[in-house]
Amino acid sequence: MSENTKIAKEIIEAAGGKGNIESVAHCATRLRIVVADKEKIDQDAVEEIDKVKGAFYNSGQFQVILGTGTVNRIYDEVLKFDLEGKNKSEVKQEAAKKGNLFQRAIRSFGDVFVPIIPVLVATGLFMGLRGLVVQEEILGLFGMSPDDISENFLLFTEILTDTAFIFLPALVAWSTFRVFGGTPIVGLILGLMLVSPALPNAWDVAGGGVEPIMFAGFIPVVGYQASVLPAFIAGILGAKLEKWIRNKVPEALDLIVTPFMTLLIMITLALFLIGPIFHALEGVILDVTLTVLAWPFGLSGILIGGLNQIIVITGVHHIFNLLEIQLLDKLGANPYNAIITASVAAQGGATLAVGLKTKSKKLKALALPSSFSAFLGITEPAIFGVNLRFVKPFIMGLIGGAAGGFVASISGLEGTGMAITVIPGTLLYLNEQIFMYILVNLIAIATAFVLTWLFGYSDKQEEKIIED
Repeated sequence: MSENTKIAKEIIEAAGGKGNIESVAHCATRLRIVVADKEKIDQDAVEEIDKVKGAFYNSGQFQVILGTGTVNRIYDEVLKFDLEGKNKSEVKQEAAKKGNLFQRAIRSFGDVFVPIIPVLVATGLFMGLRGLVVQEEILGLFGMSPDDISENFLLFTEILTDTAFIFLPALVAWSTFRVFGGTPIVGLILGLMLVSPALPNAWDVAGGGVEPIMFAGFIPVVGYQASVLPAFIAGILGAKLEKWIRNKVPEALDLIVTPFMTLLIMITLALFLIGPIFHALEGVILDVTLTVLAWPFGLSGILIGGLNQIIVITGVHHIFNLLEIQLLDKLGANPYNAIITASVAAQGGATLAVGLKTKSKKLKALALPSSFSAFLGITEPAIFGVNLRFVKPFIMGLIGGAAGGFVASISGLEGTGMAITVIPGTLLYLNEQIFMYILVNLIAIATAFVLTWLFGYSDKQEEKIIED
């Protein structure tokens, strides 16, 4: 029996045996197992298996962290034990049936926005690169000044940086229809209708140069460029309406009647009811966010930087994608990203301290790669594999995140995009902020590292946990 086959067998047994496993899938780093009874899982036994970097139950799935490359090989071995393999989307659908109403709602929110994040990441990188190439100091290296940049070049950069936000409602409506069982192309068209050139542009209205169209004397109708909630709510209702209409319409008329009625009803509701209400709600959420971020003495950085990774553990952190999108649209920058990167870096710093201090070869082999993963912006291996296991390193990581967040807040650090942090996140701070960004990360890492080294971990603590 090969080593990977042995590991696969041990994981199956620790997950309650073949009879307890309904299906299995994997993502880039984790084996995702849907089980019939989570009480039969022996999590401690899983975490003692070679190559396992951590394990936890969340979102209706038992997730075993194995790391990139390794997870693919272990998954192949697991399937050899006559277990049902499914893709990640199918497993999510099974898992979606589990959990309470709030958990299912947050999971659906994440499923809608996760596929959109890559284009927003790319847009943020384009913003950072544009900020870099138009800096007077950078241009001076080539004997140029900002006046030498052609208007055509600036127009090209606007295409790169503005397109995703202009058509964001289309992306949101498309993804929402997909998640809630509608026809994605119908959702896409509904979203495009919300940003139709025939409507007053939302940015022009916000700037005061254009007036919204007033229906019935009191309903303001505008385009919803860069807006999220109206498209999200319209997408949910539209997907359910489409399924209801399809069930009522004869099959011979389905192709004509279903999309026609869905789009007619939903664009009417979206423009005259859903849009005005939820666009106003977005404004309230944004105002509250800006108020918190503007707290004096770096209080917002301490709060957000210190608590962010606790939110990550709960699995509801995807809901903050809405805030980051709104910040980028309103400010053209993202101060929230600058704070949370400190919380991510700090967890990596705490894990690095454990890895360097321990004499356990197994723990060292787990902690050091996990810390590097955190420095790339992925904290789950560090949190679930090391820091939460010993508790104190996690707490020291929270303190380090608060320290880095404090500096980010008082220095006014702001990213040009979202969804990437620490080392990859440097690309969001090329517009004269790079040195402050590096300093914030170093403060977070150093604080968490030193506190963990001095007070957060000892090998005696590991022995006690093993004995317990």
